[in-house]
Amino acid sequence: MFDANYKFTCVERFLRYVKYDTQSDEDSNTFPSSAKQLVLSKDLAKELKQMGLEDAHIDPNGYVMATLPSNVDKDVDVIGFIAHVDTSPAVTGANVNPIIHKNYQGGDIALPNDKTQVIEVQKNPDLNNMKGFDIITTDGTTLLGADNKAGVAEIVDAVNYFLTHPEEKHGTIKVCFTPDEEVGRGTEKFDIQKFGAKYAYTVDGSSRGEVEVETFSADAVVVKFRGINIHPGYAKGKMVNSMKVAAHFINSLPKDKLSPETTEKREGFVHVTSISGNEELCTVKFIIRDFITEKLKEYESLLKDLAQKSVEAFPGSRMEFETIEQYRNMKYVLDKHPQVAQYAIEALKKLEVEPILSPIRGGTDGSRLSYMGLPTPNIFAGEHSFHSQLEWVAVQDMEMSVKNIVTIAKIWAEKA
Repeated sequence: MFDANYKFTCVERFLRYVKYDTQSDEDSNTFPSSAKQLVLSKDLAKELKQMGLEDAHIDPNGYVMATLPSNVDKDVDVIGFIAHVDTSPAVTGANVNPIIHKNYQGGDIALPNDKTQVIEVQKNPDLNNMKGFDIITTDGTTLLGADNKAGVAEIVDAVNYFLTHPEEKHGTIKVCFTPDEEVGRGTEKFDIQKFGAKYAYTVDGSSRGEVEVETFSADAVVVKFRGINIHPGYAKGKMVNSMKVAAHFINSLPKDKLSPETTEKREGFVHVTSISGNEELCTVKFIIRDFITEKLKEYESLLKDLAQKSVEAFPGSRMEFETIEQYRNMKYVLDKHPQVAQYAIEALKKLEVEPILSPIRGGTDGSRLSYMGLPTPNIFAGEHSFHSQLEWVAVQDMEMSVKNIVTIAKIWAEKA
């Protein structure tokens, strides 16, 4: 039973953390992609150490790791809780001004410093369940950073709960805060062996009760069209403009299926993300996604066939086709370790929260970590409308997330 008199610290911590500008940089070649992420990470390592986690530290790659030792005299599988410190490159994370809308009574929420920014109930149906809750938003000029500083704050608060309640039994718990999740590099230098957990949970989900064990499988495709460039004044019968070949290719893509704007639920897609070039060389980049890994090959074959047909329509042009594996549906791994999700679901039921099992139309660090040898589903942190000025989180959801983390850890000890 969770102590009903516990004074949660997650909101106070969260309001501090969002003041750090930790925006990652998708165009950077460094790791982490932005040095400013390290400012928060270093302070988090100090904070955990001051709380009593003696091995808390930040490694040379910017990963914060710490251990809460077991307080039981039996073998319990070591579990970890993971969140990321960086925020999306899409919207500035500098000078965040969080606002708490206490005792929310329904209706749209207009953000004060940019009246065009309105959190609409129609687009945020979870607000229908939030009457009487306290809603944290931005002032409308930045993102909030709930993705994923809410998860960071909740994990630290769960550690604080265990430290202040030594009678609560748990096995060894590992904590990690990662950089660069938002630019797809959060696990790039993650040392599984050093982390030392057998199983883990990323605390980076949305609605209360979410347990996410299934993601897209994902590849990237790069198609390079090569043309023949001649001075335009003397180009008749000689020039082959690679940009026109690329345009022909993009125009040949399916119009009513297989794109993000025409798919939902368990449907996969191919999605053109960028096009750049000149007469000589034009590069088109795609991401391709499906819950069934084998379907990625079908999508790649489709794109290759359409690209070849476009080259044939422009004699003298050539194309190069490259596929880059990104991540795989973590369900294939988690199905072999069903207890990881089962214990998360059991924790929710103990807390009288309805579990929500839904596939992620995207990926998480857990996707890669699972295939690296650390089975890692994703659990809720209460984040909503991430990557935008309309981002929000409910205080009560953050506190429930803390309870959930604590309860999951207790269940692992009970089941051992």
